[in-house]
Amino acid sequence: MTPEREARMRSVIENRQTNLTVIMENVHDPHNIAACLRSCDSVGISEVFILNSEERVRKKTLQSGGKFGAKSSASASKWLDIHYFEDTQRCFEVVRSRYEQIFSTHLSAEASPLHNMDFAQSCAVLFGNEKDGVTDEALALSDGNFIIPQFGMIRSLNISVACAVTLYEALRQKMDAGHFPSARTAAEKAATLEDWARR
Repeated sequence: MTPEREARMRSVIENRQTNLTVIMENVHDPHNIAACLRSCDSVGISEVFILNSEERVRKKTLQSGGKFGAKSSASASKWLDIHYFEDTQRCFEVVRSRYEQIFSTHLSAEASPLHNMDFAQSCAVLFGNEKDGVTDEALALSDGNFIIPQFGMIRSLNISVACAVTLYEALRQKMDAGHFPSARTAAEKAATLEDWARR
């Protein structure tokens, strides 16, 4: 590894966050998954959770030769820890053991506008699939939901766009709260550097 490459890695690791993550639930399109992963990497997220609880999504996973979306997201996934789940309850248990709140993107009377959410705290953001959104089971397990304000005739965004918009609002809030550089210990950063060098 060249000194320049190592310096780049160290610079990125300095800002890797441990209090923000994304859950993608039954997202069908591998290109959407890849775009979301790139946004996650861009704002300093360390790990992502991909939940395939529907049989039709799992079939596509098998047809694609393994973990759905893994090939198309190779560049971003190299720098992210990606966890795959097929059971919703188990996925939420693991996420809750690491993050304090889970917020879903869901249109309802109780939904809060994106900019009213507190993303400075430790939280996971849940995005549902392209057609049906977040499942009722996942919604029931969430701590709250939000919508992205829109004023056009078409009141929906592609999931990868919605993910990017949300994560950059979270980034803004976390920067204002002084979360950059990361609060991780020197030992944790060194372990990440060693892991990335192996990758």
